[in-house]
Amino acid sequence: MGYENCVFPKESVFLVTGGAGFIGSNLCEAILRMGYKVRCLDDLSTGKQENIDLFAENSNYEFVRGDVKNLQVCMDACGGVDFVLHQAAWGSVPRSIEMPLFYCANNITGTLNMLEAARQNGVKKFVYASSSSVYGDEEHLPKQEGREGNLLSPYAVSKRADEEWAKQYTRHYGLDTYGLRYFNVFGRRQNPDGAYAAVIPKFIKQLLSGEIPTIHGDGKQSRDFTYIENVIEANLKACLAGHEAAGEAFNIAYGGREYLLDVYYRLAEALDVKGENGKAPEPGFGLERAGDIRHSNADIGKARRMLGYEPEWDFERGIKASVEWYVANL
Repeated sequence: MGYENCVFPKESVFLVTGGAGFIGSNLCEAILRMGYKVRCLDDLSTGKQENIDLFAENSNYEFVRGDVKNLQVCMDACGGVDFVLHQAAWGSVPRSIEMPLFYCANNITGTLNMLEAARQNGVKKFVYASSSSVYGDEEHLPKQEGREGNLLSPYAVSKRADEEWAKQYTRHYGLDTYGLRYFNVFGRRQNPDGAYAAVIPKFIKQLLSGEIPTIHGDGKQSRDFTYIENVIEANLKACLAGHEAAGEAFNIAYGGREYLLDVYYRLAEALDVKGENGKAPEPGFGLERAGDIRHSNADIGKARRMLGYEPEWDFERGIKASVEWYVANL
């Protein structure tokens, strides 16, 4: 259960791309805590220096500032590395619709550069972040690998392209690749600011600041919110997976389903935010965002079978931990 019992050779070196970001910095922290060496690659375009200042004095930690769009940067970063955890990408469906060329260069070419660098440097395992967005307009629930619909955004296209390129590198070049389709990850150090911020940290910050959050749409959209600890587990267990699982993509979630309106009221209750009537104030409602899917819920059976993935953190436990972290750190 969990990832604490994941054991690697003593001198193992992990490269975490996008290591200054939300997911990347949590991966760096967990691996360093386990006693292994971590090289963090980030251009700090969306990642934050403060996320990695926590490890600056750790002798097992190395920071490389660089851009995955530059092949030579990727080649240098992969030198002497055993495991690559590739998290470097720009997120946000709405922003990808505004910036399609950048998303192609950053999310697709950047991943291809990392795959090639990993291959040439003899990396043992290449684990990369995909996304539940690859399911597009496929309405069947729960979402199941192999049953994808029409893609709804350039971001979704970029993640699906990453999966196809990774599959080619396993098929033709013998690089063991493992795609992790993240479902609405949340937790400590997730950025609450900006127009493209994820809903949970954004709601928490607004409620703590006395603002009334706005929900895009009617609030009846559902998501399989996945706490960061489950994602760390998936990455580390993928590094230990056998060759028979290589070239595949896996749903990484808890397997639950929460409605946005319910999430808002739970957060208001957890933060003890009340209106004049003594109840949580009504949220605002705005237009639905282009490219967003209506409902999301994951079948995690394939990850259980092939990766040994057994997520321990359900939504309630994750929300409690997240609220405590933001109250202490905002």
